[in-house]
Amino acid sequence: MVSINKTTDKTRVAQVAGGGFSGLTAAIALRQNGWDVVLHEKSPELRAFGAGIYLWHNGLRVLEGLGCLNEVLEDSFTPPAYETWMHNKTVSKETFNGLPWRIMTRAHLHDALANRAREVGVEIRTNSVAVGADASGKLKLASGEVVEGDLIVGADGVGSKVRDSLGFEQERWGATDGIIRLIVPRHKDKLGHGEWDNTIDMWNHWPRVQRILYSPCNDRELYLGLMAPSADPRGSRVPLDLEVWMEMFPFLEPCLVDAAKIEDARYDTYQTTKLDSWSRGKVALVGDAAHAMCPALAQGAGCGMVNAFTLAQDIEKNGSLEDALADWEKSVRPITDLTQKLSADHAANRTMSYGNGFTPEALTAARFDPINRVYSWPQ
Repeated sequence: MVSINKTTDKTRVAQVAGGGFSGLTAAIALRQNGWDVVLHEKSPELRAFGAGIYLWHNGLRVLEGLGCLNEVLEDSFTPPAYETWMHNKTVSKETFNGLPWRIMTRAHLHDALANRAREVGVEIRTNSVAVGADASGKLKLASGEVVEGDLIVGADGVGSKVRDSLGFEQERWGATDGIIRLIVPRHKDKLGHGEWDNTIDMWNHWPRVQRILYSPCNDRELYLGLMAPSADPRGSRVPLDLEVWMEMFPFLEPCLVDAAKIEDARYDTYQTTKLDSWSRGKVALVGDAAHAMCPALAQGAGCGMVNAFTLAQDIEKNGSLEDALADWEKSVRPITDLTQKLSADHAANRTMSYGNGFTPEALTAARFDPINRVYSWPQ
């Protein structure tokens, strides 16, 4: 367990906007380094949104550094292989040479981070909506209140008000495809054939483009990612159009029947955001606020958590906050930029469908150890 390093000087204060994975990571890491941390969450309660999530070695090392890895491991799963199908035939099985990876529900990961945040003494304010920030170290709330901090962390997502209030230059682009993400019962006993403990990435290019990413989270829960082009009115329909998905994936009937019952399902298009910089004055951006990326390499949350964790580390190494933020970005941004670019390219060209997509280059972020700043696994 990581202890809190108490400072002898005046305690520094961090205001963190956003209670997702990156915001919680930043809050915990800063608190462990002796900061007073206030986490502002816009919702009435601190809870996860979405379905399932992959974490690789880089994200798991962050959890270790935060002191909550064991809690996450207790109800998550590492499949024997990442299997890719094309038109229901196996084209590859990847095992990543022992590189650690894990699948879990987003709620499970979020609960572990929220529990750790409370344990180390992060102050959590719900119904606290960030609407802007000032580079001098002020966070503006929808209530009209302005709170000050030695550091402001904008972790308020792809539509970040903190980011947009400070005029960061940004490029944003979307992909042709989008995804419906759901958690359903595994029904392993009913599926009838196949290696149902594996991740199975099921692609079809004709008679229409449809993909299901089948991802076991534990013995009970299955994460389904159902991909279709946004121009396909039936494939992108929510709640799920059971007939159109059953036609292509009849062997998943028990899971798809349950999926079609989920009324609040969402179809989300793939989005990429790239900024000129991740900081202004005393304000730093992490997670989707800084670098939203397509999910092709399953590194959106992992990169966000790594960057939030290393932010807290690097601030301790430099007396000047502005210099520390510049050094932090210089240190970790190249990995994020590469992963973002590769993810966007894979999404645009659907190249993961051909199998063996997790090349050494694609696993650059996954192999990174953010605690020791080294690549821990061979290519």
